[in-house]
Amino acid sequence: MSTKIIIIAIGVLLILIAILGNKKRNSGKSLLNTRLGISMGIIGVLMMIYGSYSSELVSYNSQLEQVSIGKKLKITGPVTAVQVVSPIDKDSVDCRILTMGVYPESYKKDIWVMIRPTDDRYYPQSDHTNTSYKRDGEWQVVTRFGGDKGEAYDLIIYEADSTATSFFSSTLEKWKEADDYPGLKLEEIPAGAKEVERLKVYSRKNCRGVF
Repeated sequence: MSTKIIIIAIGVLLILIAILGNKKRNSGKSLLNTRLGISMGIIGVLMMIYGSYSSELVSYNSQLEQVSIGKKLKITGPVTAVQVVSPIDKDSVDCRILTMGVYPESYKKDIWVMIRPTDDRYYPQSDHTNTSYKRDGEWQVVTRFGGDKGEAYDLIIYEADSTATSFFSSTLEKWKEADDYPGLKLEEIPAGAKEVERLKVYSRKNCRGVF
């Protein structure tokens, strides 16, 4: 059991004690001193709020995350393949952007965005869905850059089958749990992931240590 879950459990316990302690005995007196009961109740509520908002029990909507949008590519004609709309090739980007694109109507595979900075490692990008959000022929995913100002990145789009998606998702979960993001070597990327587009982008500002 994680520390945050324990904090929530203790908070619930304190609230229950405060409620039960407020009940009157036959003598008419409460089981707990009124001030003590109120204090325990307040502490319990605060512990629940802290534990919930600092854990994954509260699901934050990635649509509300503050991100910037780079330059957009104008798409003409029918969409026949997965394609990036924003950012565009050779664009300068902020530390956190929304990578967006389009896909054909009949397209069923998952779409993953990866960045390859100058360390030659591959970093799958995701929000809380652990894959790009797809709807009505458009996709998007929050993309984060953590390097120096002017650093070059390959922004790579992969289409993935269920096995590759499972690998990327479990890898991200392990990294998050360890709070360590070492990246993937090229040979570690599963065969079920196929590169469909690659762009070169540059960080507009110093993003090191931002995330």
